Amino acid sequence: MTQTRAPWVNITLLGLAALVLTVLVGLGTWQVKRLAWKQDLIAQIEARAFAAPVPAPTGAAPAYLNVTITGRFDHSQSLRIKAVTEIGAGFWIMAPLTADTQTVWVNLGFVPTELNVSNWVLPEGPHILTGLARLPIANGTWLEKNDPSTGRWFSPDLEAMSAHMGINTNTHYYIDAARADSDVSFPRAGLTKLTLRNTHLSYALTWYAMAALLLGGVVYAVADHRRSSH
Repeated sequence: MTQTRAPWVNITLLGLAALVLTVLVGLGTWQVKRLAWKQDLIAQIEARAFAAPVPAPTGAAPAYLNVTITGRFDHSQSLRIKAVTEIGAGFWIMAPLTADTQTVWVNLGFVPTELNVSNWVLPEGPHILTGLARLPIANGTWLEKNDPSTGRWFSPDLEAMSAHMGINTNTHYYIDAARADSDVSFPRAGLTKLTLRNTHLSYALTWYAMAALLLGGVVYAVADHRRSSH
């Protein structure tokens, strides 16, 4: 004898399936909205980064704004921030540049771990700098935390860097120096990555595909139940 489920069981299962289907479609739609947001953000970044440089603002600046500033570097107060680039493992060299109205940290570029400081080429005297404004990252990374007491830096935490070196600055961004066409020395500037990770389309398709599979399974189950009932 075939045992028939109570109607309330079927209704409950259909309700749960409808709830899950709604969630899956909602997640897919959310990812589509995130895709539009990410594409707009990328367009804004590229527009700022490839525009003509503007005078470096005092205080704050939007990320990747192309700026220019004139001042003097104090290389005695430079810091090394651990980095891995397309060139290999090494450090970003961060140095303060003092202009007429402000002091701003500058990422002079990348130096390989094995390169001796005597082989660095550092700008001296009054210097006209062009580069991209970047926002600070506090406390280091997920795996490694900044430790000023031991000189171990894993992110450009401007507040901590300034406090550690005794630098008075209220500039809430640093500048990634632009690379000159003939620059083959170190620190090697111009390695800023402008491409942002954008996987929202693949996520949206995944959620929609799961919703379609669930809907197909429900339709099949309902049709099979009706055939069995007859």
